[in-house]
Amino acid sequence: MTREKIALFDTTLRDGAQTTGVDFSLADKRCIAALLDGLGLDYIEGGYPGANPLDTAFFASKPRLQHARFSAFGMTKRPGRSAANDPGLAALLAADSDAITFVAKTWDYQVRVALGCTLEENLDGVSQSIEAARGKGREAILDCEHFFDGFKANPDYALQCAKAAHAAGARWIVLCDTNGGTLPHEVERIVAATAKHVPGSHLGIHAHNDTENAVANSLAAVRAGARHIQGTLNGLGERCGNANLTSLIPTLLLKRDYAENFEIGVTIERLATLTKVSHTLDELLNRAPNRHAPYVGASAFATKAGIHASAVMKAPQTYEHVAPESVGNKRRLLVSDQAGKSNILAELERIGVPLDKNDHRVLRLLEEVKQKESLGYAYEGADASFELLARRILGQAPDYFEVERFRVDVERRHNAQGDLVSVSEAIVKVRVDGEVLISAAEGDGPVNALDLALRKDLGKYQRFIEDLELVDYRVRIFQGGTDAVTRVLIEFRDASGESWSTVGVSANIIDASFQALTDAINYKLFKSGAR
Repeated sequence: MTREKIALFDTTLRDGAQTTGVDFSLADKRCIAALLDGLGLDYIEGGYPGANPLDTAFFASKPRLQHARFSAFGMTKRPGRSAANDPGLAALLAADSDAITFVAKTWDYQVRVALGCTLEENLDGVSQSIEAARGKGREAILDCEHFFDGFKANPDYALQCAKAAHAAGARWIVLCDTNGGTLPHEVERIVAATAKHVPGSHLGIHAHNDTENAVANSLAAVRAGARHIQGTLNGLGERCGNANLTSLIPTLLLKRDYAENFEIGVTIERLATLTKVSHTLDELLNRAPNRHAPYVGASAFATKAGIHASAVMKAPQTYEHVAPESVGNKRRLLVSDQAGKSNILAELERIGVPLDKNDHRVLRLLEEVKQKESLGYAYEGADASFELLARRILGQAPDYFEVERFRVDVERRHNAQGDLVSVSEAIVKVRVDGEVLISAAEGDGPVNALDLALRKDLGKYQRFIEDLELVDYRVRIFQGGTDAVTRVLIEFRDASGESWSTVGVSANIIDASFQALTDAINYKLFKSGAR
């Protein structure tokens, strides 16, 4: 059976840049474009040439792409100007791109109020802009802004806009749910109605996620006939984000109703890199990956409850809707206060310590975990601390160093320039193989100072920790009140790119941080093979 092609159009470099807290450099844009192209997307929208110096520079010479077509984004010509005398249109035509994506108002209310022109002038702008792009040998695409709201208010005019673009030669007419308020049953009905006037082979969907339905709306549009989907990697975008291609791609490839009837540019082999691509984007943006993201999150295939863990080990397909490896992820059976022997055994096997289920040490470890978690520890997010705990109970964790004492001071004072500043200083006394080492360091805060002092001099082990980098530090008050218990989770990374997390718990935040820091260093020494 012949499958129909669905074109995937990524808008991360434009829509994603509108995400609160996200800013792309020129190098970031080039790197992300290469990631998207390697994944197998059909189109990559680079931004809005002429809108800012960065995008203008990006479109001066398009990135070298192996698979994707590179698109510029901008408005149709302004009312009252000719296509030949519109600076915005001129910037789009001058951009080094394979395609031009125009955005046009398709809601009659916005045409009158926002553009301040007649409905006919707006239609002329759509037609003339698309014809100008095609005249320069570019593929032309029209984003029909607020199409669903416009269709509800005045279906005849919304359809006139779509039909004008198609008649002018647009390759794709993309129906946009610009404010994200349309629901899946509405999308399916309106796309189906539009497909009676514009062939589905030329229709696309651009959904925002304001009702948490962007992915569902995109799939509804496909069911109704659309063959082009726009979205962003990790669902980036203004307000609540855009349709998440990281969820849509595996759904289209792995779910039978779509896989049997449609094909996309992403192959099964490339799908196995999806988790890495998703996390690489987060690294570039200095964002922590969403642990609960479908398909690619660290918790997407994680099981915490003991009864489920036992079932997952025996028949994983009953609890996992797709194989974790198919998207480059992995199964995790979490160790927690809800864990049973199955979780413990699975985690021990993962870290290379297989034990027989009848080994008495398994129950001992399970009881220790439950006791610790009742005090506030959380091992499901601190894999390195769990491994050290397990190996200590099994007699496999060496003692590398002993911290005899430490002190952390915080002083608020005026510096030499007369500015009021807070200064943190830590002193640590460590015994390594009988040798006493004392180190001091100043830091941006008490925990930073303690971390620097602790890692300043570990004697014969110092060379093993030179490449350590603290990448995340999280604090949670586990038990409120004046006697609050603080849980600290710290994530470290080394030069190999491997990362691990440790946990510490105490009524004193510095002491909790100290526990997590020492666990992190001990784990690094152990995995480096230090004696």
